[in-house]
Amino acid sequence: MTTPARILVYGVYGAGKSTLAQRLAERLDLPWCPVDDLLWQPGWVEVPVDEQRRRIEAVCRRDRWILDGAYHGWRDVVLARADLVVGLDYPRWLSFWRLLRRTARRLVSGEEICNGNRESLRSVVSRDSVLVWHVAAFGRARRRMRAWHADPAGPPVLLFRDPAALDRWMAGLPATAAGRAGRVGRAGRAPLDGV
Repeated sequence: MTTPARILVYGVYGAGKSTLAQRLAERLDLPWCPVDDLLWQPGWVEVPVDEQRRRIEAVCRRDRWILDGAYHGWRDVVLARADLVVGLDYPRWLSFWRLLRRTARRLVSGEEICNGNRESLRSVVSRDSVLVWHVAAFGRARRRMRAWHADPAGPPVLLFRDPAALDRWMAGLPATAAGRAGRVGRAGRAPLDGV
């Protein structure tokens, strides 16, 4: 398989989509467009779905990108252009534990997630909590990834059932000069101007 230039990283909340997207961006020297940056305005105000779709279409028209998620209002756009889908099909307990640990870290650190937004204790215990979203969305995300994997008409899908298998695959990927130089931080993050 040639090195993909348009990659969708997919999985349930907490599986590690953004972390993997960043690692792939650095390793393959591809621009990473964090989906949260495209979907959320300051104050956790959701961008209207038609505008989300316009933004995603603008990203997907590019020759090279990595996206760390795909949602119902525009998932078809991403799948039509992706060279590869990397599915994090981890057990529920693992992704939930990762999500819980990440949420606790963000609460303590005040880490910015996107566009000035941060998690708060209030958001974590609300009915719109990311923890509740995980429980509600887990089965759907898993069925969706597995259906994509079985569909020969769609882009190739690699499903990883555990982090060790993902690490083995990552180790076999060719590193670009930028990846070999060991860029750190959010170096692969794509500018979203005009999106």
